[in-house]
Order: sequence, then structure tokens, then C-alpha cells
Amino acid sequence: MPLRSPGAAGVARDPVHHPLFARFYARISVSAETRMGMGGIRDRLLAGLSGRVIEVGAGNGLNFAHYPSTVSEVVAIEPERVLRQLAVENALRAEVPVDVAPGAAEALPVKSEAFDAAVVSLVLCSVRDVPRALAEVRRVLRPGGVVRFFEHGRGGGRVMTLTQRALDRTVWPPLNGGCHVGRDPVAALREAGFELGPYRRLLMPEEGPVLPTSYCVLGTAWRPGTTEGPAAEA
Repeated sequence: MPLRSPGAAGVARDPVHHPLFARFYARISVSAETRMGMGGIRDRLLAGLSGRVIEVGAGNGLNFAHYPSTVSEVVAIEPERVLRQLAVENALRAEVPVDVAPGAAEALPVKSEAFDAAVVSLVLCSVRDVPRALAEVRRVLRPGGVVRFFEHGRGGGRVMTLTQRALDRTVWPPLNGGCHVGRDPVAALREAGFELGPYRRLLMPEEGPVLPTSYCVLGTAWRPGTTEGPAAEA
């Protein structure tokens, strides 16, 4: 499928460039597969998907090995060159067809209503414009298409919330590839017009110190048009 859309005009080939953070992230993400249980989270995130899937902000492609055989194709968009090269290597080992391409979340280089499902995993924390990125996800999904999400964000009591806010305003984004620790992914999906399905809040790691990045949410949403309605928090 041609990776083109009117919204993608003028987007640089590498709209994100964080090579040092990318190499650091690649190392810790691999170790987190077992040490923090991320492999199991990826299984739950992707279970039951089918048809054509777009993964926004695929990173180094660790999700690819967890896609079920019912998925006919994955188009994985990753703007950072170092991570994209690693994602290509993981795509070659995947059991489902994966096409890795450059592009920004705010201007996905694909046609409208071309996908049955979208995956956003640890990406909404770092996109420059969350509403625009989610508008793009909605654009490329068919009516009734599903969104699977695993994100970290705002959580904890007043002290932790103030800490997250202070980090976001100062050192955290420039040191961590544009990441923000205090965003609210569930609220962002709702405000973007998605119907929220079941979702679960959890701490990562489940055991150990609670960090500003520990507050995570795993769940499902739909582009309006599905026959399934929203459900309460799981």
C-alpha cells in the first residue's frame, strides 16, 4: 500500500532526532521485557487483533513478535532513525508481515480509513501535539476500528502529581526524547472522540519503587461507528 496521505505533505523524513536517547531506550526496553514483565503486557495489548493494523511510534519494534497470526499486515510508523533501523531488524523476524516506515504521528503517511486497528504504545507521552496525533489515528481507522493503547501518565497523589508537573516543565522532556510524565492518555482519547472500552490502570514495575513513570494504563477504544459500546473501567 502506498504510504501517502494529503496530511503528510511537507513532513521531514526524520521529524524526530534523538539518537542518544534512542540507543538508551533500545537497551532498557529489551531488558524490561522480562525484568518488568513488558512481554506479558505486549501479549495482552495485542491479543485478538485481526486485519490491517497501524502501529504509531513503533520504537525498536518489540511489539512485532507479539502480533497474533490473525493480523494480515502491520504498518509501523517510527520517526526516529536509530529506533526505526532496529524496528526493521525486528520486522524481518516477525511472524506477520510488517512494513516499517518513517513519519510523524501528527501526519501519518497513509490513506484515510485504511486500517482495522491502531496500536499506540508508550508514544502519547512524547508526541508534540497529542490532539493532532489522535485525530490522525481516527482518520486512518475505518469506522468502528479499534485502538489498543498502553501508556504511562498522570497518577498518584498530590505530591506525585506536582512532581510530574515540575519534571515536565523542566528537565524530563529534553533528557528523555520529548517524553512527558504527567499527560492523561485516557482523557486525551476521550477528547479526541474515541469511545472508551475496558481499560486497567497498573503500576510498572508492579513491585519496587513507585516512580513518576510508573502510572500506566492498558486498554481499548473505538472509532465511533462500532456496534460495541463503551464499557466501564476494568
